[in-house]
Amino acid sequence: MATPVLNAAEPLLPREVFHEAKGLAESLPDLLMEARRVANTILAGWHGRRRAGPGETFWQFRPFVFGEPAGGIDWRRSAHDDHLYVRDTEWEAAHTVWLAPDLSASMAFRSRHAAASKRDRTAVATLAIAELLARAGERVGLLGSTRPILSRNAPERLSRALPTHGGAELDLRQLRHHSDLVVISDFLDGADVIEARIAAIAATGARAHLLQVVDPVEETFPFGGRTEFVDPETGTKVTVGRAEAWRAAYQQRLASLRDRLRLHARRLDWTFLVHRTDRPATEPLLALHARLTDRGLRRHAHALPGTFA
Repeated sequence: MATPVLNAAEPLLPREVFHEAKGLAESLPDLLMEARRVANTILAGWHGRRRAGPGETFWQFRPFVFGEPAGGIDWRRSAHDDHLYVRDTEWEAAHTVWLAPDLSASMAFRSRHAAASKRDRTAVATLAIAELLARAGERVGLLGSTRPILSRNAPERLSRALPTHGGAELDLRQLRHHSDLVVISDFLDGADVIEARIAAIAATGARAHLLQVVDPVEETFPFGGRTEFVDPETGTKVTVGRAEAWRAAYQQRLASLRDRLRLHARRLDWTFLVHRTDRPATEPLLALHARLTDRGLRRHAHALPGTFA
């Protein structure tokens, strides 16, 4: 998405798109490793939701309890000794969480104050969320690029699709009512464009979680004197004589945009989080994981009355 007043970087020409995808693909092993480290940090101290119930995935054998239906006995396993055993499957809810990372040209921006580019941090966040969801037994998919995946190796499979994944435009045809959508972007397209996308998502009945990833200079606007700004999406250049004169108006406009996003999130029972790339990646993902976990626990409790207090 375009950020014409900020991203002082060389524009990406159409012939360079392939090279950008190749560069992302080459960096994915390291990003996937970083995503796993982030996921492990978040999961420390958390307890999973695995339990017996209707599903197809084998969980465990357990001793047969008198009074249970005899049809649940696994006679093959029971034949190995003098005890009767029941074959439990793991309870699976028909729920999908879609991930929609913005990997467009403007997300490649990185100032000297940032620990990573917005694009790399977005990829790490995407794969870390996929890791958390996969371990929790949820279906996860890359919106517009993959089918929903119910597997522990979902992060690896999603990582193979990331280099050719689209940018800020969302293909909403896969969204269904009651599914969750995690959108990771800088959300700097402008309020009207963003609100149109919010309305389109809301019309599907899905619940969205918006994570705004920004470089620190995109908040502080530390520019001064004669400065040239380049839009990495179109190559448009804007040169100003006193950049510092833009600072207050820019920061006010950014604050107004965030206020509108927060208002929409509260109204729709969505999530809106902000993350700066000079901060640890675990910070927004802890909050997002808590939000997704809380939704999953409430959904599971509704499906199995009495399971949760």
